Amino acid sequence: MTGGGRGIGRAVALALAGEGAAVVVNDLGTGLDGGGRDTSVAEAVVRRILDAGGRARPNAESIATMEGAQRMVEEALGTFGRLDILVACAGNASTAPLWEMTEEQWDTVVSVHLKGHFACTRAVAAPMRQQGRGRIVHITSHVGLYGHPEAANYAAAKAGITGLTRSAALALGPWGITVNAVAPSAVTRMSDTVPVEVLRTRAAERGIAFGPETSDEQIRLRTIGDPEAVGTFVAYLCTDHTDGVNGEIFAVAGGHLGRFAAWTEASCLDGELPWTVARLVETAPSTLLRGSGNPAPRAEPDPGLGAG
Repeated sequence: MTGGGRGIGRAVALALAGEGAAVVVNDLGTGLDGGGRDTSVAEAVVRRILDAGGRARPNAESIATMEGAQRMVEEALGTFGRLDILVACAGNASTAPLWEMTEEQWDTVVSVHLKGHFACTRAVAAPMRQQGRGRIVHITSHVGLYGHPEAANYAAAKAGITGLTRSAALALGPWGITVNAVAPSAVTRMSDTVPVEVLRTRAAERGIAFGPETSDEQIRLRTIGDPEAVGTFVAYLCTDHTDGVNGEIFAVAGGHLGRFAAWTEASCLDGELPWTVARLVETAPSTLLRGSGNPAPRAEPDPGLGAG
């Protein structure tokens, strides 16, 4: 269980332990931007599991490296004897407009999310194949499906995770290993950066009104979602009841559960070759481009921006 010390990862770790799983709680306890370390967050989750009569141990390997992911897997096997489940949840964030994003910001986010998911999945593949069974759950994001103007690194990494999920599902399915992904909406450190007044406005647009007595925490839980709901659904995906569920991308937001369809053509245009620009100008708008729209229409020029 990577990223198991806080937020969604903690909820998943506790849900798995509640269902009887022995859990290796991997978490470096870094800040949102990947800086600093506080491994006590993983240790606190482990203590909670142990106090409830479960089995767990903390792990502080960096899953952004192939070696770290392999050592985490070896520790799980050495401690508990077998490895049935991988939940890859570790992540970070470092936002900036595309034209201001640095190479370090890009590499830091992509290495933890995309490379981290790959490194862990690769590391568990061998023992799971030998067992002839396994459950792998990746944590992706709606941002990976729809994009974000100031998080190209995060969006690209999460979109990559969906491709990794489907590819791994095809590769590992014959060995009885399922690989699925969950795009959650839940209160975390990342969602805490959204002002409560913004959440009130969004709720009002959907016809939901909060009284002055409603606490900020209640507003966040009701508009964003409870991490425990994500933990419960991930635990379900790891049961024997989901043998035939493989290569799926799910949405979890409080009481809402959804399943995304694979990429499909929204429209098409068939014709004899060769295509010419003139033919496309004439035919594409009413066929291929019918129903399409610009998600970011041209804005008025910003006089503060220089030519450079």
